[in-house]
Amino acid sequence: MKTRRVAAVIPAAGTGRRMEAAVPKQFLMLGDIPLLLHSVQVFERAASISQVILVVPKEERERTLSEIIERYSIKKVVKVVAGGATRQESVYHGLKETDPDAEVVVVHDAVRPFVTEDLIERSIVAAQKSGGAIIAVPMKETVKQVGPDGHILHTVDRAQLWLAQTPQTFRRALLLEGYQKAEYDGFQATDEAAVMERLGQKVAIVPGRWDNIKITTPEDFQMAEAILAGRRNASQADATQRGLRA
Repeated sequence: MKTRRVAAVIPAAGTGRRMEAAVPKQFLMLGDIPLLLHSVQVFERAASISQVILVVPKEERERTLSEIIERYSIKKVVKVVAGGATRQESVYHGLKETDPDAEVVVVHDAVRPFVTEDLIERSIVAAQKSGGAIIAVPMKETVKQVGPDGHILHTVDRAQLWLAQTPQTFRRALLLEGYQKAEYDGFQATDEAAVMERLGQKVAIVPGRWDNIKITTPEDFQMAEAILAGRRNASQADATQRGLRA
C-alpha cells in the first residue's frame, strides 16, 4: 500500500495534576522551549507527515495558537482542537478532524519529547504493511504478580512482555472504526493498540528507544532534563569532531 497522505494526532489535553505545577505540564519549559513543542517540532520535520492535529485543553487553545504555533512558525499544525475528559476522548476528537484523504494516522503523546523522525517513519512503514503498529521496548526488569495481601504470587515470564510507547500508527479507516466501536460500547483504553485489539486487528511491534519517556511526574521531568542535556552535549561533541576533521 502506498500512502498518499499521513496525518498525525498529538494529544496534549491533560491537566498534569501529578506534576503539581502552576500550568499544565505540556507548557512547562524543557530546556529553552515548552515541553509539547519538542514533539511538535519533530513532526514538523518528519518527511512523511502531511498535517498535524494538536489536541489541548479548551481553555489553553488560544495560548497554544499564540505561544506555540505562531511564535515558533509551525506550519503543519492545521487545527488545534479542544480535548475531552480522557485521553481516549481527546484522541478521538483529533482523529475526527484529520483529513479524510489521509490513509494513515500517527498518534503521539505530546509529553514524550524525545520521539525521533526515525521512530515515526518506522511506525508508518510497519502500519502500511500490517494495518497497525506501535513503538515499544522489551521489559528489562523482573516482573512479579502480587496478591491482595501484598505478597508475591509468582514471577511472570518477561520474555514476551513489552512496554508500549508512542507513536502508535494505524490506517485511518481502521482507527476510526475502532474508536467508534469503543464509544458505542463505553469501552475505555489507555492507548490506540487496545482499541484496535478489540476489533481483532493485528498490531505490529516496532522496537523503540528507552529515552522515549513519557513525562508524568516531577521525577520524570528531572530525567528529561538530563536526557536533553546529554543529547545537546553529544551534538556539540559531534560538531567539534567534524570541525577538527574539516
